Amino acid sequence: MQPERTRLAWRRTTLTATVVAVLAGKSALRDGPGATAFLMCALCCGLWLGFLTVAHRRIGALSGPVPPAAFTPRHASTAALCTIALAACATALVL
Repeated sequence: MQPERTRLAWRRTTLTATVVAVLAGKSALRDGPGATAFLMCALCCGLWLGFLTVAHRRIGALSGPVPPAAFTPRHASTAALCTIALAACATALVL
């Protein structure tokens, strides 16, 4: 049961990151498509894609019939960095 709960938690987190990226992109393009807005929107999309890649790899590992291998520090730090950076970008765009 624990791998299934973890897999579902990854799916919820991916959905949350998607909403944040979409809202950040909408906020960046609210005042018109300028160079800075385009750069921030591209940065948010890149961070979202990075997190999405890590999340889907982990979801795939958790979906198998055998217990998954431990989450490597490299993947964990990549997921954390993408999440924190995406939140920072969204906050900067809102303020």
